[in-house]
Amino acid sequence: MNNNELFTRAAKVIPGGVNSPVRAFRSVGGTPLFIREASGSKMVDSEGRAYIDYVCSWGPMILGHAHPDVVAAIREAVGKGASFGAPTELEIEMAERVVAAFPSIEAVRMVSSGTEATMTAIRLARGWTGRDRIVKFNGCYHGHADSLLVKAGSGVATLGIPGSPGIPRVLAGLTLSLAYNDLDAVKAAFARYGQDIACIIVEPVAANMGVVMPKPGFLEGLREITAANGSLLIFDEVITGFRLAYGGWQTITGIRPDLTCLGKIIGGGLPVGAMGGKREIMEHLAPVGPVYQAGTLSGNPLAMTAGIKTLDILKKKNYTEIEEKTVRLRNAFQELFDRAGLPVRINHAGSLFTLFFTEREVVDYASAQGSNAELFARFFQGMLARGINLAPAQFEAGFVSFAHTDDDIEKTIAACEKTIKTLR
Repeated sequence: MNNNELFTRAAKVIPGGVNSPVRAFRSVGGTPLFIREASGSKMVDSEGRAYIDYVCSWGPMILGHAHPDVVAAIREAVGKGASFGAPTELEIEMAERVVAAFPSIEAVRMVSSGTEATMTAIRLARGWTGRDRIVKFNGCYHGHADSLLVKAGSGVATLGIPGSPGIPRVLAGLTLSLAYNDLDAVKAAFARYGQDIACIIVEPVAANMGVVMPKPGFLEGLREITAANGSLLIFDEVITGFRLAYGGWQTITGIRPDLTCLGKIIGGGLPVGAMGGKREIMEHLAPVGPVYQAGTLSGNPLAMTAGIKTLDILKKKNYTEIEEKTVRLRNAFQELFDRAGLPVRINHAGSLFTLFFTEREVVDYASAQGSNAELFARFFQGMLARGINLAPAQFEAGFVSFAHTDDDIEKTIAACEKTIKTLR
């Protein structure tokens, strides 16, 4: 069946025809691709068309799709059983790797998704501090837990959905959502509510309103404010963890949050999440503490096996290599758009990048929303027609993997040049 036929069939039994909203292509038009298989930097759809992939399963596939060593490890593990509902040595091995990679993490709890990780971190922060309010930032997406959907990014921003339908007003009212990179707003919030704020949760490099870098001093300021007020600082490194360095953004900056949320890469392509931090805080979790969290598939042997193998391979990689590919792509794109007289800002961090169709510098959610979504949609469709798979939404990051070759980069640049001619 072709993509249209599969989408029609899916829509009869799955809301919107997809199991995650941004996959639906609502903001870019057309029919989503139904993927048959993938290997390295390429994906093949149901119609047999191949694409150079810059979505990388929204980040986890930093080694590329179906890395042979990861696949072999999963095959061996599944032959021994997919899930036991009991501890395994694999969970310890994964925890040891995470603790060794993050100076701020002394203990870690495995879960099955990034949403579970952030949800647990918020609950733990509230339980640890005895406070109810939390601070997040407009355009940052921390999963779909109730408290975190207020003015969220990612699919919520892409679809233009108000942040809190289905969420009780009293709960939404406990979330203070501020402008990213605005330290004065944070200071004002703490001046008014400081004694009732349990935590700040932040993407240290925002990647769910598109890529937005923290301004110098912003994260340092958050660390100082939370420490002074007895609140916890939570870094959501679900995307940035092991993506920008072996470890996370905090290993580059030296900033030490109280809790860190992880996911994506640490599962090697399988469902996973984790949250970790200072031992005294983490031991407030059940069974040693009063804050309850549980999960039947938490730390399951397949995800742990895929994650361990991925991290072991990554530890030997030179991250400069993947960043240089991204910079090369970014610079070539920028030159082509400048030459064509089309206003585009391209933000990047390491192997993350986003094209914003705007003249303004993008430093927060408000400036990101100034992008020309209609022009982005045309660019997306033009690139897709030329065999380049980008995220089907303006407010998402693109991902470069170690599997992307110089030839892939050249073909992508050539596709960009041809697509730009159709945008004038």
